[in-house]
Amino acid sequence: MSESSPVPHEPPIYRRIADGLRARILSGELRDGDRLPGENALMAEHAIARATARQALAVLINEGLAVPKRGSGVYVRQFKPIRRHGSRRLSREQWGQGRAIWDADTRGRPFTVDEVAVVREQASEATASVLDSTDVWIRRRRYSVDARPVQLATSYFPADLVEGSAITLQDTGPGGVYARLRDLGLPPAHFTEEVRARMPHPAEARLLELPAGTPVIAISRTAYTTGGLPVEYNEMVLDSASYVLQYDFDA
Repeated sequence: MSESSPVPHEPPIYRRIADGLRARILSGELRDGDRLPGENALMAEHAIARATARQALAVLINEGLAVPKRGSGVYVRQFKPIRRHGSRRLSREQWGQGRAIWDADTRGRPFTVDEVAVVREQASEATASVLDSTDVWIRRRRYSVDARPVQLATSYFPADLVEGSAITLQDTGPGGVYARLRDLGLPPAHFTEEVRARMPHPAEARLLELPAGTPVIAISRTAYTTGGLPVEYNEMVLDSASYVLQYDFDA
């Protein structure tokens, strides 16, 4: 007599509920900003305990597909990723014609810059070693796309090179800081970037409004003139769920 085939293990009920909600999100039935069924609704629909309903919602929160709002509920967080094209956004054609680097990233989507702070400070040992300068002007800002915070950026400039220029003002004018470096006779000609992933620091998670468990992409970029003079060091922190990084290479 042959043995019967084993019965496939069925996932727990909270997983099956999460799978159903995830399918509705990915199909577009539930869209970004829509409120998911709450614990009470899931308890009534599936005849489950509150702890099980909470587990089901936690699965989607931990996957980055949903975000809890205190006292309000759990909402879909389905964001169209920003395609960050490494070389295109930094091309001289972009900032040299007075366009913002972010125009290349957003391609018509509305973006804003806030939390802007411009100060002159002593450089950290690491920054001083990159810029060969112990006195720097620092520009800190937060970028939002479609009203959602997606990136924090902190740029450092050797103070003796940019003192008295628009780089030390909140509004740098058309083309941004690279156009202003050009005006100073220091146009960037070469960039290097280092990319890594990590978990956010508490302040970063707060400013980017990140759900628990969401990692960030940390990018460090240095801009050089044709003579190899470093003129900017930029530390960027990106919401990993909001970006696709694209780099083109010739073989």
